[in-house]
Amino acid sequence: MSQVKHSVLLVEDEENLHDALKLNLELEGYEITSAFDGHEALKKVQEEYFDLIIMDVMLPGIDGINVTESIRLQNNEVPILILSAKNTSADRVAGLKKGADDYLTKPFNLEELLLRVHKLIEKNKKMQDKDSVGDTYSFGKNTVDFKAQEVVTRKGERLQISKKEAMLLKLLIENKNEVVPREKILQSVWGYNVYPTTRTIDNFILSFRKYFEEDTRNPQFFHSVRGVGYKYTE
Repeated sequence: MSQVKHSVLLVEDEENLHDALKLNLELEGYEITSAFDGHEALKKVQEEYFDLIIMDVMLPGIDGINVTESIRLQNNEVPILILSAKNTSADRVAGLKKGADDYLTKPFNLEELLLRVHKLIEKNKKMQDKDSVGDTYSFGKNTVDFKAQEVVTRKGERLQISKKEAMLLKLLIENKNEVVPREKILQSVWGYNVYPTTRTIDNFILSFRKYFEEDTRNPQFFHSVRGVGYKYTE
C-alpha cells in the first residue's frame, strides 16, 4: 500500500468481532478509528475525515441504517460498507436505499471484507480524481497558475499565492458546483485528521473573494455553505 494511510471508521459494538476486524485492517495498513454505538459514530464523522466507514446494523442508540441516512443528509459522500446479521434482500435493499455503498452479511469471509474495503476506497479515490484540472485554469476575468502559485485577477494584477491557497483553489475548482465538506478540505489541504477550527478556511475564502470577485458581499464564484462546507460555482 502507499505511504498515505487510508482512514477507516469501524462502527461495531460486538467486542470480539471489533477487535478482530481492527487488527486485520491495521495489518493491511489502514488507520482505524473505533465507534461502539450510533451516537459515537455520528460524532466521529463530524470531527474527522474518513476514506471509508464499516457500519454494523445492530448498534446501541441509533442503528446503522439510521446513522447511514444521517451521514448522507449531511452531504457526506464517504463510502459506507454495512455489516448485518440480517440476510434478506429486503434488509439489503433498505441499507442501500439509505445510502450504503455495499452490504455484507454476517458471518462473512475476512478476505472478502478486505477486498471490498480496498475496492470501495479505490473507487472513491478515482471519483475524487476524475475532474483533475491542469496547471492553469481561467474563470471570469481571472486566471490561476497552480504550479507557479500565481493568479492574475480580474483587474489584471499578478499575485503570488501560498501553496495552501493553490491547493484549496484546486480542490474547490475540481469539485465545481458541489459543496466540499470542511472536513475533506482540512484533510486534503492541511492533512488534519482531527480538526481544531475551520476559521482558517474562512480566511482563505475571504482572500479568494478579494482576488476574484466583482462584489465580495455577493460572490459569484466562492461560497460558504453554513455548517457544511464551501463551494466553487461557475
